[in-house]
Order: sequence, then structure tokens, then C-alpha cells
Amino acid sequence: MKKPDRARMERAIADFLDAAGLDRRDPNLKATPQRVAEAWLEEFIDGYQKSPARELKERFPAGKTSKRQLVVVTRLRFHSMCPHHLLPYTGVAHVAYVPGREVVGFGRLSSILETYAHRLILQEEIARLVARTLATELKSPATACILEAEQTCLRLRGGHQRDAVTHAEAYEGLLRRDAALRSELWARIGGRL
Repeated sequence: MKKPDRARMERAIADFLDAAGLDRRDPNLKATPQRVAEAWLEEFIDGYQKSPARELKERFPAGKTSKRQLVVVTRLRFHSMCPHHLLPYTGVAHVAYVPGREVVGFGRLSSILETYAHRLILQEEIARLVARTLATELKSPATACILEAEQTCLRLRGGHQRDAVTHAEAYEGLLRRDAALRSELWARIGGRL
């Protein structure tokens, strides 16, 4: 990805407001191009500037752990942007892995989630990338990422399904193949999202 051009983003947002027929002399719209560009660069697409491997750089020896011992962090809040309509979606994630030789701090699981979520990306792709990155980077024999979200484009557009909740799951390694281990994971997150 190229380096973002903030000034160009601001001009594009100003052009959008003009094209929408809005009067940018309105005091509420005066600084909108700057505020929108800042929000997008710092909160919505800053994940493109982060490296998933770097987010997992600080690691610790796993010690004597069982090959089936799950590390689980539940109810991690996240937000992202749908690439189809540039509308936000928000939700919770459950991230799990079985340690290989190394573990990471719990906050790193949140960081890897945000690295992917702060991009223009589909919910199911976030789940897949988080699970795959943990498997690859930590040499974990089992990983999972389970997401529950409220999609603005589903709730406010088209069918206006205001109560709809979307779910995406991704499993790697043992968690993909071992139903008992997957059941243990689901028990830890409350049996449902």
C-alpha cells in the first residue's frame, strides 16, 4: 500500500460534500474534511501501516504446557469498515490458540485483531487472517478467531435488518480437525457468541 496522502483525502472529502450539494460554509461542516481524514487515517485504516508479525514480536517461552492447553481471550471489542460500502461494523471477537514453544501477552491478541480490523476488510477475512497469523507466527498447533458483529450495511441499507448479527469463524490446525477441542473452546466462551 502506498503512503496515505492526507491533504488529498481532505480535498476528496470536500469534493464529496460539494458534490452532495452541501454548503461547506455551514459551521458544522467547516472542519469536516480534516476531521474525516484524521478519523480514517488514525482509527479506520491505520491497520495497513502495521505489520502483523511485528505486533507479535515480543514472545515468551511457553514452558511446560500441554499440546491441547487453550489460551483464550474473549469479548475483545473491535470495529472495522466494510469494503463494499465504506460503512462501519462493530462487534466482539474471541481469539484462542494452543501454545507451541512460545506465547505472547494477552494484549498482543487484541493488537493482531486490530491490525487486520483497521483495514477495508470483510468480517470473515479478519477471522481467517487472525487465525492463520497466530498459527504461522507462533507455530501454534491450533488457533481460532470467532467474530460476532453488527454490520451497518445490513442494518441500515437494503433489507433494513436492524436486529441482524453476523458471525464468522476461522480455525487452523487441531481446532479445525478436533471436535472435542473445538467444543472445549466453545464451552470457554459460553457455548455461544
